[in-house]
Formats: sequence, C-alpha cells, structure tokens
Amino acid sequence: MGVNLSGIINGEKVNFDFLVGRTLVVDSYNIIYQFLSSIRQPDGTPLMDSRGHITSHLSGLFYRTINLIERGLKLIFVFDGEPPDFKELEIKRRKKIREEAKEKWEEAIKEGKLEEAKKYAKMSSSVSEEIINESKLLLTYLGLPVIQAKSEGEAQCAKICQDGNAFATASQDFDSLLFGSPRTIRNLSISRAEYLELIELAKLNYSREQLIMIALLVGTDYNPGIKGIGPKKALELVKKYRTIENLRKNMEWNFEIDIETLYYFFLEPPIFENYKIEFSSPQTEKIKKLLCDEHDFSEERVDKFLEKLEQVKKSGKQTSLLGF
Repeated sequence: MGVNLSGIINGEKVNFDFLVGRTLVVDSYNIIYQFLSSIRQPDGTPLMDSRGHITSHLSGLFYRTINLIERGLKLIFVFDGEPPDFKELEIKRRKKIREEAKEKWEEAIKEGKLEEAKKYAKMSSSVSEEIINESKLLLTYLGLPVIQAKSEGEAQCAKICQDGNAFATASQDFDSLLFGSPRTIRNLSISRAEYLELIELAKLNYSREQLIMIALLVGTDYNPGIKGIGPKKALELVKKYRTIENLRKNMEWNFEIDIETLYYFFLEPPIFENYKIEFSSPQTEKIKKLLCDEHDFSEERVDKFLEKLEQVKKSGKQTSLLGF
C-alpha cells in the first residue's frame, strides 16, 4: 500500500514528548490495516470474539488511541471516500495478492510452519466495510472527530494540515506528502516503536512536484511504475528531465492511465474544503456495550483504560486533548 520512497527520504527521529499538546490527523485506513496485520495470534490468526468476528482493529484502536491521548496527543481520524476510477486495477491486484496469501497461510498452518504462516497471514489482511463502520463507531464513542474524505483519506489529511488544524498526518505511507501534507509522522501505530519518524516536506531536498514524479516512476496505488526503477534511479531521471511533460515523452509508460492525469491528481486531489472537527465526552456505556457485550473484551481491562481517559479529564488536559 502506498508508494515506497524510503530509499531517498530519511525522517527525523522524535520521541512522544515532541508531540505533547500537538494535533495529529490519522490516515484511518492505514492505521487500521496496520492493526489487522500486526495484532494476531502466533499462527497468524487475527483476534476474534466467540462468534468468529475479527476484533484486532477494535483492540488496536481502543488501547493504542487511549495510550496516545494519555501521552498528550490530540487525534483526528479521517476515512477514505470514493476511490478514483483508475484505482480499480490496483484494488483488483491487491485482492488477488490477499487471496494467494490466504492460501499460503492455510497451507503453512497445516505444515506447522508458524513463522511462514504469520508472514502470509499479515499479507492476507483485508479491511472490510464492517471493520470500517465498527471503527468509526468506536472512535465516535471515544469522543474523537471522525471525518469522511471526499476521495483519498491522505489527501483530506493533507488539507487539514495545510489549514493549520493539525500538526502532521499520521501514516506509515509517504502518500500524504505527495498530496501536500507539510509533515508526516510514522510509527504511531507500532506499540513498541523505539522512536517516531517525522518527515517535513519543506526540509526535503526535493519539491513536492519532484516527489510525485519520483513516485510515478517507482509505482503508486494507481500505477505499477517502470520495471527496474527504484527511488534513487527515479530521482536521477527526475533531475534529468525536470518536468512531467519531459518525463512523459522520454520514458516508456506501459500502463493505460495517462501519467499526467495521475500527476495532477496528486497535485489537485478531490477534497472537502469544509469539514467539522468536533470533540466530545467519551460515551463509556456505549464503549463497554460495543467491546465487552458484543465482542467479548475483558470488562476489567476496558474499565482500566476508560479510567485513564477519566484521569486525563481530571488532570486539566481535557480542553486541549479531549475537547470536554
């Protein structure tokens, strides 16, 4: 998922103290996918309730989000809207990869190869509509803003940051930078991460336009890229040809989508100019009903984390962190 620019982008290592009191806008699909991939049993099986419903996403969102709030972060969650038509091929490709991974996962379990099983299980992770709806519900009950994007969530995240309503986009992907987010924070969803990674668009050695061209050469969610070209080679080509027009003329683009269409989609993506950021008090009884009654979460542990939220409120941080 997303474009891989790790070969040419090195972020700054920061700790949580750096983010105390700051607002982050979360690429929800990305973080939910991370939870579904990582919160699993030793054989790769996701967390489930007694009825066989997956709960890894709820576990990650509830416990991790409260821990982040307790550390002093203020969070806004953005969900994807309607994907562009030219993403259809990529969606089909991902579905095929997940199906193949699921087959390999099941085969590895039968053969007792747990390490292989867990690897393929992560690759088989899928974010269903039910998972998305449950995630929105839980976040709403927690009193956190849930914003529906017009199209790509990262583009709406970038808009919110550009407007000064958030310090950075929280995502493992680099796409938010292509959509114009001034800053991106990585590793937020990793519970045992030794540090967070801050990437600031203005401090990179390349312009946003150059990053987009590099991404198109390497491959994005909308195009497969050009075989044999990684981030460093792509950077050389972008420096050589300088503009998207020259890049289009001099490179062989073996896919149906017009490269300039993709370029301008990143530069001027569909977004909502007007959106509401509303914080409210947590609805503890609804949270417990969703997690404990419907999905078999430990009531004792849920109560412990809800008490953390209450302590944030009592500490005097409520106005800045939870909007009470």
